[in-house]
Amino acid sequence: MSDNNAEMGLPIEVGQQVPNVSFPVRIEQDGEIVWGSLNTTEEFAGKRVILFGLPGAFTPTCSSQQVPGFEGNYKKFQALGIDEIYCLSVNDCFAMKEWRSNLQIENIVFLPDGNGEFTHKFGAEVRKSNLGFGMRSWRYACILNDGKVEKMFIEDGFEDNCESDPFEISNAETVMQYLGNQEG
Repeated sequence: MSDNNAEMGLPIEVGQQVPNVSFPVRIEQDGEIVWGSLNTTEEFAGKRVILFGLPGAFTPTCSSQQVPGFEGNYKKFQALGIDEIYCLSVNDCFAMKEWRSNLQIENIVFLPDGNGEFTHKFGAEVRKSNLGFGMRSWRYACILNDGKVEKMFIEDGFEDNCESDPFEISNAETVMQYLGNQEG
């Protein structure tokens, strides 16, 4: 698979660079809140990070298990060589900010992929029309090293309008187990 397959919306593979996408975000500048952007190439450069994608802000499994699992183990992940943890969802920056605040998250950077551009180019885009969600991200976690995929944890059953919401391998425990085995 060539390096530009991710740019075409095909599933990204280990060793590939993640798509170069800029997310519109709200930032403080000179005491005012203004529009800014967070760019994946710049943000992931020179770091070993965890990125996890999920179907939506304020959804049950995402809010009660996936996000809290990564937040609660943040220091353990740092001890295993992780610099940052990122949560990505096809939601706008306002929803992501409110969700982060609601969950009282302090350590995870939330990435608002409101247009689904990163999700599409990453190869994780699925229709969730059966739930009234439109286009969303399939649930996954991955380890990125300097912006390249080191390891993927993609839930089984990847398909449009999936009747279930699998959450077996994109959880904090599975990612931590992989990292722990790399240490030994």
